[in-house]
Amino acid sequence: MRWYRVRQIIWKEFIQLFRDKRIRIILFMPPLIQLIAYGYAANFDIKHVRTVIYDADISQDSRRFIDRFAHSRYFDVVAFVQNKKALTAAIVQGKATLGIYIHSRFAFYLHKGHPAPVEFILDGTGSNAAMVVIRYVNTIVEEFIKEHMQKRLAHLKINWIELRTRSWFNKNLISRHSFVPCIIAMLVLHAAIFLTSIAIAREKEAGTMEQLLVTPIQPVELILGKIIPYACIALFDVVLITLISIGWFHIGFKGNPLLLLGGLFSFLPPALGVGIFISTISRTQQQTRMAASFYFMPAILLSGFIFPIENMPKVVQYLTYLNPLRYFLVIVRGVFLQGADFYALYPQFLGLCILGVITLGLSVVKFRKRLD
Repeated sequence: MRWYRVRQIIWKEFIQLFRDKRIRIILFMPPLIQLIAYGYAANFDIKHVRTVIYDADISQDSRRFIDRFAHSRYFDVVAFVQNKKALTAAIVQGKATLGIYIHSRFAFYLHKGHPAPVEFILDGTGSNAAMVVIRYVNTIVEEFIKEHMQKRLAHLKINWIELRTRSWFNKNLISRHSFVPCIIAMLVLHAAIFLTSIAIAREKEAGTMEQLLVTPIQPVELILGKIIPYACIALFDVVLITLISIGWFHIGFKGNPLLLLGGLFSFLPPALGVGIFISTISRTQQQTRMAASFYFMPAILLSGFIFPIENMPKVVQYLTYLNPLRYFLVIVRGVFLQGADFYALYPQFLGLCILGVITLGLSVVKFRKRLD
């Protein structure tokens, strides 16, 4: 293998990349668009839940209970209704997400020490958001009960157990801090799969692949010359997103930057291998886009980025071990948020190395056979 041939292919690829206006847009727009989308739009921190209340008790205790929701930043009381039918109608018509029905004799049962009847009606069309709202409701109810019990037993000398919770690595549980670092993995996967497969398919579609084959260039040299430019683009995206995450979104970078780069270079071989494999089964750029999209979406869903892997069926959990994005997400979050070292992340590096050898090796062999 002659490296000067590889350099010439790399130079040719960069010229062809930056000469095409559409490719330039694809290279630089997705990082910014995804960063804005996940940084601002994708947010599991639900606030301003529209709430309708029907207070059938109209007591001092019921008003105190309502104030807990009215003064919370998570709930906006939009209306008070006079019957349960109006309350349910507000939920059905989409005017409110949460309905609170405080039954009559709420205060009576509360002071008797019996369960005080309160009914919460929640719009569950968005299951994830509904689960978050339920957690908020439970927290407010628990605080109300605790306050009431402390007042009732104020004359008794009882040592209360005070529960204090603390979240490590993302102490305020801000969704943005979990999402934005993961954009690094998304962009690397996008550059490795979409751009690499399209670059090789473009040669086939333009008829220049045959011209390359009659030159002294070997298949390995051609593959390296094709994938190295996109590895450089992936590196640029990683540096760009990291700097914006720290400087703009104020996400603390607690780990070692060299460990993040090590994870990137471990993730590139299996990702590039998938891109090369897609190029071998496609003849046109349109076919490569369709095949890459077919792979890209399941890879995200089975990576743990949106849904926890532990909640998936066992068979699907085993399939996630074949997904390189699963390992790289753990590395990115570990370096960014936890400040993890290599010894904590070495299983992820080992998994990426094994997948890289298998995926890239099989793809190169198949690509070489197609060339021969």
